[in-house]
Order: sequence, then structure tokens, then C-alpha cells
Amino acid sequence: MNNHKRLLNKFELGTQTWSDYNEILKLDTKDLQPFFELAYNLKNRNFGNLLKIYIPNKRFPAISITGSECSLHCEHCNKKYLDGMKPILDNNELKRYLMELHNKDGVGVLLSGGCLPDGSVPLLNYLDSIKEIKEKTSLIINTHTGILNEETARKLAEVGVDIVSFDINMDEEIIKDIYHLDKDLEDYKRAIGYMQKYGINIVPHICIGLYYGKLHKELESIKFIKESGLNPSLIVLIALIPPKNAKENFTRPKPVDIAKIVSIIRFAFPNSEISLGCMRPRGNVKIEIEKYAIKAGINRIEIPSKNTLKWAKELYPNINYNFFSACCAIPNEFEKLALSKDSDLKNYQK
Repeated sequence: MNNHKRLLNKFELGTQTWSDYNEILKLDTKDLQPFFELAYNLKNRNFGNLLKIYIPNKRFPAISITGSECSLHCEHCNKKYLDGMKPILDNNELKRYLMELHNKDGVGVLLSGGCLPDGSVPLLNYLDSIKEIKEKTSLIINTHTGILNEETARKLAEVGVDIVSFDINMDEEIIKDIYHLDKDLEDYKRAIGYMQKYGINIVPHICIGLYYGKLHKELESIKFIKESGLNPSLIVLIALIPPKNAKENFTRPKPVDIAKIVSIIRFAFPNSEISLGCMRPRGNVKIEIEKYAIKAGINRIEIPSKNTLKWAKELYPNINYNFFSACCAIPNEFEKLALSKDSDLKNYQK
């Protein structure tokens, strides 16, 4: 038995170790197909042949409570992702906007913003408004918190925030060289611990290729999720979009490398959903990334190409699609609220 067959046999038996996951990262594309098939079949066995499609549109907008401001100037972002969010800098304006969203049949909102120098998003002063909104509406509240302290974690739980989308990063070099943060891995672990203490629904996010477009320590982040007791029902994967005019050279993550991480998470978390999130390279490579991710066992995808969905139906004739007007991090219990309407889908031309 050659090494590849011996490795595959361990995954078929479920006896793989962390060193075996590392071996998947080293495999050439030509040797990966049986691993992807195994991952896809594992997904089908545990979740069926449903692929969930998320199209946030105007019923699930993203808000920045800092406008276009952020103190960190991260290498991969440098505030550009804030430009696509609606700026709301005042509590009363936030309440008005969310009530109007509710009255117009909105589903929910991503509450986000730029970071302070300590890596936190300054949510605390807005959370009383969120409590009032949660009491009056059924809006789903998803938050980006950054590296939060215990007071913020306690308050998030107190006001009834539905989700915290939290970037899991166990790579010291990314913290220093990409985020420019004076923090370490213990700060991330501490933030997770605070949220666990108060029973917050954490949806871990992992950005693939964040270290200049290369696979670096994504496996360490996956291992941390496994060993931290999070036991997530959902893990969201995003992928670096190479920034323009960065100080250092960034390459685009390879679609097959993204699929390697998808398959590893499928094997490590057979009972967790996996989503391919909205932040990922566009252009000609977009469809290739989506196809590889489907082959490797995702359950969810945000704003896929119509060509990808057509391809998947041809390759997997039994596949079914459900469409949701929300971000791809919402828990299953909110899916009925988020089901897309015909009017949501008529302009879906991606």
C-alpha cells in the first residue's frame, strides 16, 4: 500500500491524527480527488444533499458603527471593507434604522465596524439600543466584536445578541505583520473564554491565505477550535482577496488550497456545517473556488455564481438548493425567518 492509499485508509476509518491533516496540505492536486470525494460523501451522510445559498441583499445589511474609520490599517483590508457597509454613528439613528428595517420585512443585520488600537470593535455604547430592538422585533443580530473584554461579552449576552462572528487566528505572525496588533494568542483565547463564560453563540471564521496569500497556520486555528470546547454548529471560511497597493506582495490563495482546508474541517468536524463566506477572490477564479469548495464538503455558500449552481446540479443531480436572504453565519433556528422571497431572487445575477 503506497503512502497516499495508507493516508486515505486512515480517513476512511476515522483514525486520522493532526499530522495526517498536515499531510493533506502537502498533497498534489492529482492526489486529492479521493479525499474530496470522501469529504463530500461524509457531508451527504450527515446533512443530506442540500446546499444552502445565502444572498444578504437589502433585507440583511451590514452596518459600520465607526463609519470608514479603523485604527489598525491591516495589510489585507486597510479600511476598504468598511466602505461597503452603511455608516451609522449614533444610537438613535441605529434604533431608527433597525425599526425601519423591521417594518420593511428585514431579516437581520451585521453590526460591525473598524477596530480600536486594542483590536476591539467599540460596540459597548450601542448595546442598549440592540436590547430594545431585540425586545420589539424579530431581527437577527450578528456582530463583529474583534478582541473583546469581559464587560462587552457579558453585555452582548445580556442584550440578546444572536451571533458573534469571531475571526479565529492562531498565528502570531499574522497578528504582528498583517493586523499590526500588540497582542498575542492568549488574547484571542481569553476573548473566546469570555464569550463561552456567558453562553454566547460563537460562529468561528477562518480566513484562508491571510498570511500573504499562502497557507500558513490555518491548521493551528482548526486545532484550537477543536480543543477549545467551542463545538460549533457552523464554521465559516473566507479567503484572502489580495489587496492593491499593499507594502508587501500578496498572492491569491489557490482554489485547491481553499478546498484542502474545507476538507480538513469536514473531517475534523463531521457534524458541523461549513460555509464559504462572502469574502473570497472574485473574477475568473471565483467559480473555480466555489466548485472546489462544493466538492470538498461545504453546506453553505454566500452569493455563488449561477454557473456554479448549474455545474453542481449537473455533477450531483440529487443536489437541492435553499435560498436565504441573510448572511451565511445565521444559526439553523432562524432559517424560516430568512427564507428568500421571489422578489429577493429576481435580481440575483451573480
